[in-house]
Amino acid sequence: MNISVEEKRVEAIKRMKMLKLYPPIIKQFEQKGWVNISEPPLGAHFWLDEDDKKRVADFEAKYNALVFTAVRCYWDIIGKMDAFLFVGDYREDWEIEYEDMKHGIVLAYVYNHDAPWCSEMGCITVAPTPAGGLQRVS
Repeated sequence: MNISVEEKRVEAIKRMKMLKLYPPIIKQFEQKGWVNISEPPLGAHFWLDEDDKKRVADFEAKYNALVFTAVRCYWDIIGKMDAFLFVGDYREDWEIEYEDMKHGIVLAYVYNHDAPWCSEMGCITVAPTPAGGLQRVS
């Protein structure tokens, strides 16, 4: 498949609204293509730094995906991790992903800063924060 970046951008905005992200963050993504990251403990949003942008670009190129937001978390044993929420290249999966999102379950690529070789794709659970971002629940 090769879904256009524009189609993925429209889909990403739909998902950002479903996840109840802070409206100015959605607007920045829509108008400028800026990807933000939610940081603990409050889930406040920050723009990606240059290293984060590089990791996102590498992921997007490898998987023909479009990252629309990221969620940073710190686990006692595993360390610092960034979950890239994205729109993939398989439209037939989108309806299933909508159903999962209703329960806070999202498909993400999780980059492990402390052990990059352990980075992987899978489903995680997120919840909205009072700061308009997301926090990883599991």
